[in-house]
Amino acid sequence: MTTLLYLVRHGETDWNAQRRIQGSTDIPLNDTGRRQAAEAAELLTRRPFDAVVASPLSRAAETGAIIADRLALDAPTAYPGLAERSYGEAEGLTDDEVSARYPHDDIPGRESRSALLARVTETLGEIAVRFDGGVVVVATHGAVIRSVVNAAAPGTADRRHTPIRNGSIHSFRWDPERFHAELVRFDDPIDDVSDAAGGSAFEYQNPLERRS
Repeated sequence: MTTLLYLVRHGETDWNAQRRIQGSTDIPLNDTGRRQAAEAAELLTRRPFDAVVASPLSRAAETGAIIADRLALDAPTAYPGLAERSYGEAEGLTDDEVSARYPHDDIPGRESRSALLARVTETLGEIAVRFDGGVVVVATHGAVIRSVVNAAAPGTADRRHTPIRNGSIHSFRWDPERFHAELVRFDDPIDDVSDAAGGSAFEYQNPLERRS
């Protein structure tokens, strides 16, 4: 059966505010991020859900926990495959620092886009099977969401021009026969209400996502 997946980007962290690359580094939510998570949770109350799952990184795990509590659901199950893309030695740096240190964009330890998509697709398939026919909130990260959006609907989330906002919600329908997530709505306002959570400007996006 078809499973509906609502991918939510975690709320803001101090590194987001400082424009630092996070990746696999475990940076917690700040107070703004907790508010964004709560706003996303409030939007999600407009639809029924069966479960919340999350990346094990604390910024996504806490976002998922805030949502689960508001939806009166069990605490999120952590799935390692939902963790953010690793940026290797660029993590903790600003875009200017990355450009100065790696002018040819040859960043040691950076996870490839293809590897990211492969592990995320496998994980979403596992979640879809576990909650077969259900509706699931997936608290995760910007590069994870962008990879799924662009695989499902190429060109929808252009990495140079389209932000994945903190607290934003993106809905998918899992096709079990094709082992593929089909995009339902990018930046889903939930029942066409225009008060989507998290007003982050594009500057808050990971600058390395605009590269390779």
